[in-house]
Amino acid sequence: MGIIDFKSAFKYPFNRAKGLLNILWLLVPIIGWFILFGYGITIVKHFLKNNFKELPVMDLKENLSLGFFMFLKSIPFVLVLFIIQALAVFIPMIGALASWFISLFVVPILTINFFKKETVSSYFEFEILKFVFNNFGDYLIALLKTIALTIIFFIMIIVLVGLPAGSFTKNIFFADFYRKNIK
Repeated sequence: MGIIDFKSAFKYPFNRAKGLLNILWLLVPIIGWFILFGYGITIVKHFLKNNFKELPVMDLKENLSLGFFMFLKSIPFVLVLFIIQALAVFIPMIGALASWFISLFVVPILTINFFKKETVSSYFEFEILKFVFNNFGDYLIALLKTIALTIIFFIMIIVLVGLPAGSFTKNIFFADFYRKNIK
């Protein structure tokens, strides 16, 4: 069980550079968005299988179906999260801290769990959060690497490759953490 290092994560989307063109589906309203959502889930599933070699080949029909149904399945969690975030606004300082905490330490790992298991209930398996806090140092490193990679790809938007590269690798370190720490 190896770990994905920062250099490999940075190079990942460029190992099959033509896969970066899949981001163009973003320009096709609704259908293209579902295709990209499904493709993002497919990428995470590759990460969970320790496959950090290159972007997978896109299967339009499979990714469209996966993206559409996973979107529908995510609605309950998104609604609960929205309500919690909206309520947090009314609690000065503590609400903002709670919102940040949820965004950084709860949502990413529950999202990876949801992508892996593909069930509505997997978004609400809060018991897996113990793995985040039992392995807090590893998780913090994954979080910091994710932030650094996001910043680098954000800067690279200037040359246009940053958008697809950042989109396709945004969960690489969280998926690696999940793969190593949650069985």
